[in-house]
Amino acid sequence: MLKGLAIWLTAVNVMTYVMYWWDKRRAVKGKRRVSERELLAWALVGGTPAAYLAMRKFRHKTQKGRFRRIFWVIVIGQVAALYWLVHR
Repeated sequence: MLKGLAIWLTAVNVMTYVMYWWDKRRAVKGKRRVSERELLAWALVGGTPAAYLAMRKFRHKTQKGRFRRIFWVIVIGQVAALYWLVHR
């Protein structure tokens, strides 16, 4: 089970990073963007580390207050869930 989780998290984080990069690239070119909902969904399913790194590296979505608030709610929820799983 642990190996499967590691594979899942690796794949999700790679995809999350690519999606944030792709959205930033599209934004710079003035083309159709990846929705904020989709970017947050990638974070929600386990891609928060990559989302955070991509936000910092590409300076992407760092000024969007609502987006950042939702992102940090996801992070807090994931940390709480992890804490609960470890200490139950």
